[in-house]
Amino acid sequence: MVQQIKKFSLLFTPLCLLLLASCGNNDGKTANPEEIQEDTNKVVSSGVLNIGGELFSIPSPLQTAMLIQKTGSAYDKSILNTKENMNQYATDFSKALNLGIYGADLGYVSMYNKTQDAISYLAGVKKLSDDLGLSGAFDTQTMERFNKNISNKDSMMMLVGLAYRSGDAFLKNNKRSDISGLILAGGWIESLYFALQVNKAKENEDVKRRVADQKQAITSIIKLLSQNEAKPEYTDIIKELKELGKVYDSIQYKYVYEMPETDVAAKITTINSHTDVSISKEQLDKIIEKVESIRKKIVNPVKA
Repeated sequence: MVQQIKKFSLLFTPLCLLLLASCGNNDGKTANPEEIQEDTNKVVSSGVLNIGGELFSIPSPLQTAMLIQKTGSAYDKSILNTKENMNQYATDFSKALNLGIYGADLGYVSMYNKTQDAISYLAGVKKLSDDLGLSGAFDTQTMERFNKNISNKDSMMMLVGLAYRSGDAFLKNNKRSDISGLILAGGWIESLYFALQVNKAKENEDVKRRVADQKQAITSIIKLLSQNEAKPEYTDIIKELKELGKVYDSIQYKYVYEMPETDVAAKITTINSHTDVSISKEQLDKIIEKVESIRKKIVNPVKA
């Protein structure tokens, strides 16, 4: 089946979810609608993550959560990493991957205004952040601000927008590219897992398009983690991601140029070009199988 796909350049780091309370004023007040919309627009606007001088294009877990909610899919707590695992990750490697997992989970529950679950997943995010030396993102004031806004989806999105602007600087200043790479990988795997599970329950063309349009993302993830491929703990996940990448290599992408439309009076040009993607059921099934396998290895507690 050929599907028309518009390229997504919506870029976001899972770490932004982890830093969302650390930016802006710590007065506990909810922003006005204009501020919320401005910062929400910034979190979904184009951008490229720069780590160690390398540019990486990683789609947004928050955007995937928004897409899933837009399809009308009901909240499904069973697709999240269980909170019972929060205290069982023993190595920095597994903690960082699952920090990305729980960051994506936190975004998902926040989109559905599940306050109690958001509190639980925030606790998991905070614990893993503390373990990894990222506790500066969660001092008393910022935790208070988060808790005051946790039931307000619009405020949550505003806070994420604020965090987006500081996330890259935070990573650069702390020189934690290895940890941030694992966080990014975990968040990306979790959001892709969400999309696949939703589509398994009820096929949706928009969700399938999001899944199919991940070729650039998987290339970026592999490149990012391969910076540390000499470390033995990276061997298995890089191998599995490369196998997933081979499935994406078999998907046919075709750029279709169409004349842009220009409104001279409004000084607005609309880009009409798009990308057609041909993805078969067999390819989709292989992606599901591989993503489920990778995620299972990440979320299963690892003993020291």
